[in-house]
Amino acid sequence: MSDLARIAYLALPPGRRILVMSDIHGNLPYFEGLLAQLGFSGKDILILDGDLLEKGTQSLALLRRVMALSAAGNVYAVCGNCDGWARIFDRRRDGEDMHFLHYVQFKRCGLIWDMCLELGIDPLAVRDFTPVKWQLYEAFPEELAWLGALPDAIETERFVFAHAGMTPGKPLRAHTRDELNRVDRFLDRPMRFDKWLIVGHYPVVLYRENVVCANPIVDRHKRVVCIDGGCVLKDDGQLNALIIPDRESEDFSFAAYDPFPERTVLRDQAGSASSYYIRWGDSTVEVLERGEEFSRCRHRRTGYVMDILTKYLFTEAPVTDCNDCTDYILPLKAGDRVRVVEETSRGYFVKHEGTSGWYFGPLGGQRRQPEQK
Repeated sequence: MSDLARIAYLALPPGRRILVMSDIHGNLPYFEGLLAQLGFSGKDILILDGDLLEKGTQSLALLRRVMALSAAGNVYAVCGNCDGWARIFDRRRDGEDMHFLHYVQFKRCGLIWDMCLELGIDPLAVRDFTPVKWQLYEAFPEELAWLGALPDAIETERFVFAHAGMTPGKPLRAHTRDELNRVDRFLDRPMRFDKWLIVGHYPVVLYRENVVCANPIVDRHKRVVCIDGGCVLKDDGQLNALIIPDRESEDFSFAAYDPFPERTVLRDQAGSASSYYIRWGDSTVEVLERGEEFSRCRHRRTGYVMDILTKYLFTEAPVTDCNDCTDYILPLKAGDRVRVVEETSRGYFVKHEGTSGWYFGPLGGQRRQPEQK
């Protein structure tokens, strides 16, 4: 459907910090962890730039948390392509019920999955989604009404917050919903905006061929900021928050949260002369030599050969897809702090200032992130 987008116009109050997050994807611990790290309070403005839901395991709990926060009047949300569940109750979509059911049963998580479980319904046992759909409609009226009222973009005097992108030169109100919340590789397009455009949707790690960095990308020429840190979607992903000091400022900074334990590098390490990043959408590999911990693989499209953790291979077939991976070796100095994603017999897969890669020396000074309750 090509419904016109709904636009909300927001007058930001002066002198207040504006925090922007996107693509939380039902990960309540990351959301709470980042709020705590930021010292979020009622003095701040929080804008959630779409994809609150799906892919993670706590979509319903996250939705209720955001609804409670938004009641205070300083939290606003945009509808992402994963948040439009209220639209399935549009009678024009009755013919798509089996499609929705197959999606839920394949993903085994998300809002509809969580709602079914709360009602004591086994989603995998459902054969006819239509009566279940209307049962959910009766059981969760507040949650569905809140989602159904979300705008597709928020516009202020100097900023536009849209989940995935927009078309240069086209009035915001003339866009369809899909034009705002379903745009891949948006930053690659030729464009420049009068107002700053803040987007999520497309994980920023996918914009680089050889290095995996999950930090926000600020393009000052195009006046676009991309903030999706791959939360839930990437094993080493993070939840980012763009920090705008006040409504008049372009002095952007950011904060990021992940739960990985922090350690200290004890020995200098030179970085890679070359590397490659195998990622979602282009992850088919040929297994040259399968090992218990690592397997030697050739990337099918490029021919690049690297060792991949065997547990990252999707199947035992000689040609298979795999989890995101890289052989990038981080340039590090003794005393650098890193966050440990994987510990292996060869070394550590770590993150340093948002960039992921390998470290093959000793680590010390373990310090874990506090658990979120």
